[in-house]
Amino acid sequence: MAISTEALPERHGLDYRALPEDVLHSDTPMVLRGLVASWPMVQAARESAETAIDYLAGFERAGAPPAVATVGPPEIRGRFFYNEDLSGFNFRQEKVPLGVALKTLRKYLPEAAPPAIYLASTTIDTWLPGFRAANDVPLPYPDALASIWIGNRTRIAAHQDVPDNLACVVAGRRRVTLFPPDQLRNLYIGPLEFTPAGQPISLVDFAAPDLNRFPRFAEAQRHALGAELEPGDAVLIPSMWWHHMEGLEAFNVLVNYWWRKTPAFMDTPMNALMLALLTVRDLPQEQREIWREVFRHYVFEAGEETAGHLPEAARRVLGQLDDDRARDLRARLLNRLNR
Repeated sequence: MAISTEALPERHGLDYRALPEDVLHSDTPMVLRGLVASWPMVQAARESAETAIDYLAGFERAGAPPAVATVGPPEIRGRFFYNEDLSGFNFRQEKVPLGVALKTLRKYLPEAAPPAIYLASTTIDTWLPGFRAANDVPLPYPDALASIWIGNRTRIAAHQDVPDNLACVVAGRRRVTLFPPDQLRNLYIGPLEFTPAGQPISLVDFAAPDLNRFPRFAEAQRHALGAELEPGDAVLIPSMWWHHMEGLEAFNVLVNYWWRKTPAFMDTPMNALMLALLTVRDLPQEQREIWREVFRHYVFEAGEETAGHLPEAARRVLGQLDDDRARDLRARLLNRLNR
């Protein structure tokens, strides 16, 4: 039995060309009903899956590199995941021209139990030039990454992303399930460095949660938020919110935008976590407590008392970072790691 969720908050009647600041800077998720309903892609999808496929195929770039298709056998029921002992995965990846992937998805439209097929995070401007001229959210972030996700009935395990995320359903329907970042311990996360798609994922099968194996997931369910999204709907997923995505139709397309409200020189905090595992976690308990205070002082509660006693020019990495200081710091770290 699938998990139960509380309904996500919703906003209606917004103009995708001028999203308000309280949406773009929200630290809680929300559904934006009908946000991109006027897009030609959405109109094509509402006519039929075949029409949507034809519309996408019309933008395929001649000579584009192959796209990466994730493919799994029918018996995985669309759930891209690990194998039984977590030593590998239950799917394979193939490089195919985008047009071939679209034709394959069209072929399987009538099938009740087709192979699971997913083209994940494919950069729109690389494979579908011209698509964004009529199907785009003009965000006020010049470095925002626009991607398209194309597949059939697939399930993407709950995971986190560092950037903020605006995900727009433009074909098919999707079920989205979200959890606050503080539910980390209750979601039973798998390996950090060996993952199906780059991000650590929850090991819980949301279609059939095993509470004997994952008892704390019962607490996570108390905080779950969810919604079913129709073509034209969007969901705002703030940074680090856990999200599980499920395609509910034989053909589903999602357009999403990722952006960070931080300087470009800032790296992903996951690298800091990996270094902490390497350098801090296995220290004796009393030393870990010392380093907990060090991190509190210099990172988590950094303020005037951290470096206010130093002349500004002498603060170096304790002062305001910029591109040059970040580059120097990164070089120092690489030099130390490569010892």
